[in-house]
Amino acid sequence: MSGTGPLERERKGPRMDELTEELIAIGASVGAHCQPCLTWHVKKARALGIDDETIRVAIETGHMVEKGAMGAMRKFTDDMLSLV
Repeated sequence: MSGTGPLERERKGPRMDELTEELIAIGASVGAHCQPCLTWHVKKARALGIDDETIRVAIETGHMVEKGAMGAMRKFTDDMLSLV
């Protein structure tokens, strides 16, 4: 898989299909707030023939995960402060 992305590395063992990997990478990029990553993965998804509506669903899924993580972190930090 060398040469497919700036942070790609060789992977061993079973793999998902490339379309699924890109959709997951899009959602993960949103959750990680990585704009260069999102730009890269959307461009690659389009090159693979993934339509914009499917890409939009992956982005929305990333936002849902992000929102859940933010809520969990807020509770965690509130609980942490109550222990101090």
